[in-house]
Amino acid sequence: MIDLHYWPTPNGWKISIMLEECGLPYTLKPVNIGRGEQFKGEFLAISPNNRMPAIVDHDPPGGGAPVPVFESGAILIYLSEKTGRFLGTDLRSRVATLEWLMWQMGGLGPMAGQNGHFLLYAQEKIPYAMERYAKEVNRLYGVLDARLARTGAFVAGADYSIADMAIFPWVRTWKAQQVPLHDFAHVKAWYELLMQRAAVRRGIDVGKALRASALDDEARRTLFGQTAQTLRDAAKKTL
Repeated sequence: MIDLHYWPTPNGWKISIMLEECGLPYTLKPVNIGRGEQFKGEFLAISPNNRMPAIVDHDPPGGGAPVPVFESGAILIYLSEKTGRFLGTDLRSRVATLEWLMWQMGGLGPMAGQNGHFLLYAQEKIPYAMERYAKEVNRLYGVLDARLARTGAFVAGADYSIADMAIFPWVRTWKAQQVPLHDFAHVKAWYELLMQRAAVRRGIDVGKALRASALDDEARRTLFGQTAQTLRDAAKKTL
């Protein structure tokens, strides 16, 4: 059994989709990030970066003590290696999958996150920041569109992989990100194809009732006011 420490965010959806695709049994452990539950000692012991998601595998390959894993990309690789699925075993497909997984982790996710922050959550509208991140997200959609034009199927090649699962949840936010999806025909076709997968739909439905429609002041302070001192204070509470 796997414990999924989770909140319904794009990074959380990556892992719920993967678990559903693999058919692995898991227990949902909601961690309310708007109420600071990610700073509790028991969660920091699993995810020292105090971010969603994290897992604990109580039946790891080879047996032994439970294995905690944090960072969504690392979790996807771990689950692929555990199940032997969605990460190519031949050199070229494995490299391509990992390249595009890292592209999402280092590019699309952070840039879309900043774009969404300045568009939707920042109380002060800063034109330079809004333009900067909107243009970079647009560029990244162009990169993805060109890639899908070459592969004609999935991001890493002919086979569906964890690269698709990592990228899809961020593309799912295209409306909120104010991305003109119709400008990226190959991304649009790929997105619609993935939406037809039952496991993808189940994955994005996990915990959907948990997500609030709007941020209150407490959640805003918790999500956007974190510093190193926040972690030090959290650690003192566990002593």
